[in-house]
Amino acid sequence: MQRRNFIKRVAIALQMLGTCSISFTKNLTDKFNAASAATYPIDPRVSTTLDRTVTPKPDINGLIPKELSKLSEYSKYGYGTWSYGPGLEPEMRNDLMVPGFVDRDVHHQLKLLHFFTITDIHITDKESPSQFIYLQQADRTGQYITSIYSPIMPYTTHVLDAAVQTINAIHQNNKMDFGLSLGDTCNSTQYNELRWYIDVLDGGLITPSSGAHAGAEAGANTIDYQKPYKAAGLDKSIPWYQVLGNHDHFWLGSFPVNDYFRQSYISDTVIALGDAFENPKNLFKPDYYMGVLDGSTPDAKIIGAGPVGSFNHPPKVVADPDRRSLTRQEWMGEFFKTSTLPAGHGFDLVNTKNGFACYSFMPKSDLPLKVIVLDDTQSDNDGSEDIHGHGFLDQARYSWLKKELAAGQAAGQLMMIAAHIPIAVEPDNSEVEWWLSPLNAVTLPALITELHQYPNLLVWLAGHRHFNTVKAFVSPNPVLAPEQGFWQVETASLRDFPQQFRTFEIYLNNDYSVSIKTLNVDPSVREGTPAAKSRQYAVAAQQIVKNKGIYQNPSSLADSTIRPMPVGSYNAELRKQLSAEMIGRLKKLYAFT
Repeated sequence: MQRRNFIKRVAIALQMLGTCSISFTKNLTDKFNAASAATYPIDPRVSTTLDRTVTPKPDINGLIPKELSKLSEYSKYGYGTWSYGPGLEPEMRNDLMVPGFVDRDVHHQLKLLHFFTITDIHITDKESPSQFIYLQQADRTGQYITSIYSPIMPYTTHVLDAAVQTINAIHQNNKMDFGLSLGDTCNSTQYNELRWYIDVLDGGLITPSSGAHAGAEAGANTIDYQKPYKAAGLDKSIPWYQVLGNHDHFWLGSFPVNDYFRQSYISDTVIALGDAFENPKNLFKPDYYMGVLDGSTPDAKIIGAGPVGSFNHPPKVVADPDRRSLTRQEWMGEFFKTSTLPAGHGFDLVNTKNGFACYSFMPKSDLPLKVIVLDDTQSDNDGSEDIHGHGFLDQARYSWLKKELAAGQAAGQLMMIAAHIPIAVEPDNSEVEWWLSPLNAVTLPALITELHQYPNLLVWLAGHRHFNTVKAFVSPNPVLAPEQGFWQVETASLRDFPQQFRTFEIYLNNDYSVSIKTLNVDPSVREGTPAAKSRQYAVAAQQIVKNKGIYQNPSSLADSTIRPMPVGSYNAELRKQLSAEMIGRLKKLYAFT
């Protein structure tokens, strides 16, 4: 009975802490509503990388990767210094056309679509007790992964707000038909992370802090990244659709959320774990407190991190029920609580009760083009102890994909696949390549063979790796059936350098081939805003960690269709040959003289 009473009292105490947090957040929000919350307009000059490129100052030294958190020393060495460089002309790519194709007489005849992709925003509750921060400094693998700690973490909502305003500005001059968000909206499945993401797109009031909301008080002492502000919101005339990423339903994108993790999110104690990057089986060894960021400090100092033996008492935070982890079903359900369109942002087209996150839609009723949104992340119950960043399709999803492709081909529809994880761009043993487990319903070679059977497939769109890579999947019979080839276009993260999104314009050419013109875009940022500081920190993190994959082909596959990215960006015009049947249908719809 005594033990039962003790548990009951602990539960009541946690509930009270949660109530205090909710009350504090509401009071803070009400105060800034009444006082007219801050806004962060962007620089009015909006351009793409066709006009200019963000170019970090090269060859800066002074800090090593495990010292990434020493923000006070950045200015001493010049970290975060960048300038605008020349624009990046799109490369004309005819890889998928018949060998010997000459394009001198080919020109755009009709623009079919204009849309954007954003991805890997990783909206982060940096004050959550359930993180992996310490392992960025203690990394014995030599990777020094910035996805688990980066100075950008306090500013993830701000750079999204700047990107949204940039999209709106582009839309004013060149109408956007829709947008695709390709996954990893959240950093670690948390409710408050997802709400910040949706509320930024909706143009809501953002309170980007949790727990004690340290540094968020009104007045001169308010910390910039903690201050509540009013997001601009995406133009209401642009519908946007959502893809599920591995970070959206796995703990830090890496492990299924079990009961231990689920409790850790809403706990008042910083989580203790082992070095899972050295060996995933070490995960639940309580060797290190993983730490949080201190919102009361301008540089978001790491606290509560280090070997367990170096602490007299477990490091504590103020608990917050808004940090709770969402299941797949709950995550999808939040997209129905929004003021932008469409309701559900794609998930209204599927039964979300079983966690199935695949659907398709037609962006324009008078255009024979279908977008197939595919969840190709690992399953939550696959039993793997490895990091869950692989590409994967269970039998239900693979059968659904084949059915959608076959239906689109039979209906004479051009098709695009939008997924989080790209295919065939990493070695077989990579944590982000197609999973080799027999639990996968299809092997990678078999999947590519299947995709080649649909000549109306234009492109596979993806995020996940934080690179701006383009890859050509050339037809297995390029002479007699070049139309069986398709493209893959990856979009970089809005969190890590180069912090970009992409625009796509799809044209029907006068020879009834298709051109996909894709450009990287840097969010326009106004000097002195949190988004501008985010860019500075993104540049600094790149200068310190020196991620070479951002600038060149990161794959050891030595794929000649993947080009170097000298400033982290890659612009291209991608030609695609169509079948005689599809050309015949398009000639009936669009007769060119």
